[in-house]
Amino acid sequence: MASVDPAQRWTVVGAGGMLGHDLVDLLTAAGTPVAALTHDDVDVTAADATRRALAGADVVVNAAAWTDVDGAETHEPEAMAVNALGAANVARGARLAGARLIHLSTDYVFDGQATTPYPESAATAPESVYGRSKAAGERAVRDEAFDHLIVRTAWLYGAHGRCFPRTMVRLAAERDRLAVVDDQVGQPTWTRDLADLILRLVDARAPVGTYHGTASGTTSWHGFARRVLASAGSSVPVDPVPTEAFPRPAPRPRYSVLGHDALRRAGVEPIGDWAERWDVAAPSVLA
Repeated sequence: MASVDPAQRWTVVGAGGMLGHDLVDLLTAAGTPVAALTHDDVDVTAADATRRALAGADVVVNAAAWTDVDGAETHEPEAMAVNALGAANVARGARLAGARLIHLSTDYVFDGQATTPYPESAATAPESVYGRSKAAGERAVRDEAFDHLIVRTAWLYGAHGRCFPRTMVRLAAERDRLAVVDDQVGQPTWTRDLADLILRLVDARAPVGTYHGTASGTTSWHGFARRVLASAGSSVPVDPVPTEAFPRPAPRPRYSVLGHDALRRAGVEPIGDWAERWDVAAPSVLA
């Protein structure tokens, strides 16, 4: 685990989510003062309330987001309010507090048409409302917070919320056979590893900029499902199917692999191989 300056005061916005929960746990274990703010504590779309909530912080993590990818297609104003306006409010509040801001973003800011890992400098080209709202949030952070780290992540799973592995295990207990998409490729990432990476970025005093916070290696949803069920001791067969077998309102990126060169330039080791990290995570995630 990364070392943490116990004199720094952290504020985690979106502390009720999978990542927020793990980040607060790590900070608390390290004896670091942390204010864990859920939506009930602060509405990031309210500028004055957000500014007041961030006063006194040295480090602010913005993990608050509208994450209903399909719902965003029919609720664009609401998604934009949280992911773009909310990001601007948090960034402005962090700047006024004199705090370093770590803002969480997503692979959905890209079009998913690449065939090699997206570098941090790749042009964004979101194809969904959710992706556009998160890309707008990134722009707001760059405009409003001089001292910021934007951390893009993808395919998150963890012990404190709904996630793909637990869904697969539940479905395997209910059905004789599963079908899972095999033509979407990405990097399954444990939220505890991402939380640790955030601490390591801050500890390393990483330069202002954009970083990719995903596990290393690649797999498909089908490959991940098979690994998950093996960990659960399930022998239910998993059939590979194309994306078209499960039509959704929002388009999914076919290729969500993010490169980690910026981390290495900052002297920060990327998260390890997704399969190895899943084996470590499985007992707690599937408990």
